[in-house]
Parts: sequence; C-alpha cells; structure tokens
Amino acid sequence: MTAPCPTADPMQGLTAEVAEHRIELILDGGERLARLIALIDGAARSIDLIMYIFESDAAGLHVLRALTAAARRGVRVRALIDSFGSGDTPDAMFAPLREAGGSATFFSRRWRSTYLIRNHQKLILIDDAIAITGGFNIADDYLSPPRSDCWFDIGMVIEGPSVARAVDWFAEIHDYTVHHDGKLLILRRLIREWPVNGGPVSWLVGGPTQRLSPWARAVRADLDGARQLDMAMAYFSPGQGLLRRLGRVAQRGRARLVMAGKSDNGATIGASRLLYGYLLRKGAEVWEYRPCKLHMKLIVVDDVVYIGSANFDVRSLFVNVELMVRIADAGFAAQMRHFVADLRPDCELITAEAHKGRAGWWTRLRWTLAWFVVGVADYTVSRKLNFGLGDPDPDV
Repeated sequence: MTAPCPTADPMQGLTAEVAEHRIELILDGGERLARLIALIDGAARSIDLIMYIFESDAAGLHVLRALTAAARRGVRVRALIDSFGSGDTPDAMFAPLREAGGSATFFSRRWRSTYLIRNHQKLILIDDAIAITGGFNIADDYLSPPRSDCWFDIGMVIEGPSVARAVDWFAEIHDYTVHHDGKLLILRRLIREWPVNGGPVSWLVGGPTQRLSPWARAVRADLDGARQLDMAMAYFSPGQGLLRRLGRVAQRGRARLVMAGKSDNGATIGASRLLYGYLLRKGAEVWEYRPCKLHMKLIVVDDVVYIGSANFDVRSLFVNVELMVRIADAGFAAQMRHFVADLRPDCELITAEAHKGRAGWWTRLRWTLAWFVVGVADYTVSRKLNFGLGDPDPDV
C-alpha cells in the first residue's frame, strides 16, 4: 500500500521575517484550504484571484461559495481563470459569483495562435495587503488532507510592502485579459517591461518573450557563480544553457535536485530523466520523491529562494505566463535548504549506476520523445501521450 503524503510536521507553522515581510509556508493541503477560506471570509474590501486550475469539485465549490459570500457583503471580487487549465470547468459555475456582483474572466477564451500560451499563475490577493501564491491550484488534489494521490506542494502567504507589486501585476494582467485577450504583442510588452527591482522580496513574471522571461533571467543570473543549489521541482526539462549552469554549480560546490518519482503525467518524468546522466556526471545529487506526486516549485540558490508557479522547463521559462517570488535572505535560504534535506528519507537516491541500468536505447528514445512533447506541446497534451512512462519502474 502506498504511504500517504507526509504532513510535513517539521514545517507546520513555519514563518520567516524578511525585510518588513512576514512569510508563512503551508504544506498540508487541508490546512491550505482552511487558511484560504479564513482569509476570504475576513476580506473587507477586495479579493483578486488568478488560477490555472479551478475545479468544480468539493474544494473548488467551497472556495467559490466563500468568494460569492464575500461579494454579497460588498467585497470587490475578481477571478481570472485559465481557459485551458480549467477546460473542464463550466463557465456557468461562476454564475452565482457574478450575480452577487463579482466577476470571473477566462484567459485565452478563443482558439487562436496564442491559445497554447497558458496563464499558469497562482495568486490570491486579500485587501491589497496579503498575497497567497505557490504551485497549488483550486482543486481537491491540492487542498485536501494528505493521502497517497495528493500533490505535495507549497502555499506561501506574504504580508509586507512588496505585496503592492503583486497588486500592480494583477491589475495589468486582468486589464489585458478583459480588453486585449489573445493579442500576443501586447502580452509580450507587458511582461518584457515589467520592472525588476533588486529588493529582498521581489515579484518576477514570465511569459512568451522572445528571450528568457524576467524570472528566468533572474534565476540564470543567480546561478552564475553560485556554489549551492537545492531544487524541488515538479516538472524539470530546461534547455541546454540553464542545464549547463546547473552542472557548473555542482562542479563548483553542491547541487541537490529533488524530482518527481510520481506524477499524473509520466511524460514529464521521462523528460526529466533524460537529463539525469549529465547532472550526475557533473557531481549533482538527484533524488526522486516517492510518497506521492511532487508539485512543488522551489529553488534555493546560495542565499536566494524562489517560490511560485513556474516549473524549471521550457514552457515555464519561455511560454507560460508565470509568477515567481524571489526572496534574498540567508536565514530563510538556510531554512529551505534544511527543508529539502529533510525530504531525503522519502526519496530514492538516483546513482549513476542505477540510472545507466535503466537507460536502455528504447527507454532513452521514449525519454527524448517525452522531452520534446513536454517542451514543445503542452503538459495536458503530453499527459495523453506519455509513452508508458507513467508505469512504475520494475525495480522500484
């Protein structure tokens, strides 16, 4: 019987104070839902929400009822939902929210060349003062007590002066979606011109820029010269440039990468495994998380932590609209390195010998095809074309 997701007892109630900011991390899905509902119920003026997946399941309907109740008591409620990620969610589900005075708008509503650009962000703003972000969506798998088929993820609550930048970003992407949805040049300019400050807590965006997005440029700069890297990543399939930077960190100091050993999309696992050989040759540690599906997007580079919606793959680096928070604080980085280290008992250590043993020519071909499909097509498309890579390894 598969063990349930860990409750992450060492991390429950973890908070940090960084440059006038209070940061709280929530790993338990049921606790995330309770905290989110409490914040919505306590909102006095405004609730703004961006979500890739908003399901019509128990958790989704619970959140929707809370949003609707807030709108009825006079709170301004605006929801921005990705039309592809929430493709199975009927528009009519949001009718009660609209009738109560709130709004729900779908990103990329019509088929056109920009339809394959996903609004992959996760952001909830309460009264323009509290921000909630991370990798989780509004669905049972992300907002339920630990179980074997849950997604292991981070929910981050931030209070402090930089939340004003998240408020500004919501206003810009909401205005784009309402008035210019599908106009690629406007979206590119919006992301390209987003100002990146060098503060201790900064909000970085990504999207379909012709070069690396602002968040990707920032993490690339942090990797240059870095000596310590810890990463817990749901989907990992970067291009050669960033992959080489990871290898150089491993050669200079230490690189520890926690990858998904289980996923609802076996192709993403195959795409990651294609790159293990290079990383192992450079001296990196590679672990695969086993208790349940890993959905985390966490990067710790020296004294800098990144948490948000973006995976470390081609789509999140170049195509999808993403949101990442960069936190530059040595104490917080040390806490998060300790968190990653504590995942070791729940992971399989991937050695060079073990990796070589399962990397036969047919398997490598499937990994290569998976890397291409995941990077060029889409997670949802590749989920249906996983080449059998979702099947358990015979030796596990």
